[in-house]
Amino acid sequence: MERAVDLARRGPAHGPNPRVGAVLLDASGAVLAEGWHAGAGTPHAEVAALTAAARSGADVRGATAVVTLEPCDHTGRTGPCSRALIEAGVARVVYAVDDPNPDAAGGAARLRSAGVDVVGGVLAGAARELLRPWLAAVEQGRPFVTLKLASSLDGRVAAADGSSRWITGTVARRHAHELREEVDAIVVGTGTALQDDPSLTARTADGTLTEHQPLRVVVGFRAVPGDSRLRGPGGPLLTLATHDPAEVLAALAEREVRHVLLEGGPTLAAAFLRARLVDEVHAYIAPVLLGAGRSSVADLGVSTIDEAVRLRPREVRPLGPDVLVVADATWEGRED
Repeated sequence: MERAVDLARRGPAHGPNPRVGAVLLDASGAVLAEGWHAGAGTPHAEVAALTAAARSGADVRGATAVVTLEPCDHTGRTGPCSRALIEAGVARVVYAVDDPNPDAAGGAARLRSAGVDVVGGVLAGAARELLRPWLAAVEQGRPFVTLKLASSLDGRVAAADGSSRWITGTVARRHAHELREEVDAIVVGTGTALQDDPSLTARTADGTLTEHQPLRVVVGFRAVPGDSRLRGPGGPLLTLATHDPAEVLAALAEREVRHVLLEGGPTLAAAFLRARLVDEVHAYIAPVLLGAGRSSVADLGVSTIDEAVRLRPREVRPLGPDVLVVADATWEGRED
């Protein structure tokens, strides 16, 4: 299963489908073939492994399939993996995480009804961590939302004169571009679009565009100018005439967006936080003191310390002179 999780990481983090890895074993435990899902429209991990076995001449009858996610029982862009495993003569299936998608679930039951020995929940924690945004999006019925903040040590995103480039250093900005490459959409408000004129692209260290470019989303009622960099090279541009975070996420869910990166200013950040529609925060903190200027988050309606939005830190990572804090938004109320 550890090998299957490693294989799953080869698949794209973005897109509507989960990252899945599969390993086929013979009766002695020797590896017959491996596979992973390379993205929407391509063979699922189980079928990729079966195809690899066929190409090498390996006999998979009586084999064990080890998969990071319950085999699907759904015909969409590809056929159901449960039936492919049954038709191939696989005798045992071991998987890590139950598929929460009602359209695709049921593979384990299908396999058992065909006489296949099925074991679930093996190394579920590691597989769930890899699938965090996808699982949350499917379970919640909306995209997983990561709020990105880049601020000075005293929580400012711009100096008193409005200047903000660059608070963080090159290492932190490179990491932020790696995060952009993993998400399906980047969301900003019209204020940020008009004031900063961002391109919202994912770029390599030398400034070239990466292969995957996220959907660029601008929220609000003001128009994006025709000469805006948002209309230049990069992902498609989508404008949403609303200030309601729930409406934004509903519109993106219809487009099969699973992971959203909020890069808007303090007003957009506060709107999503007040709506409790943030799942995690990536805070890039620079050892810089400004003393004045815009706060990284606008008014949250918090009047006492007991009402503070408290996050659960998951990772703290040095990035050159800066520090990245990754924290989960639990929305469980006060924690002492």
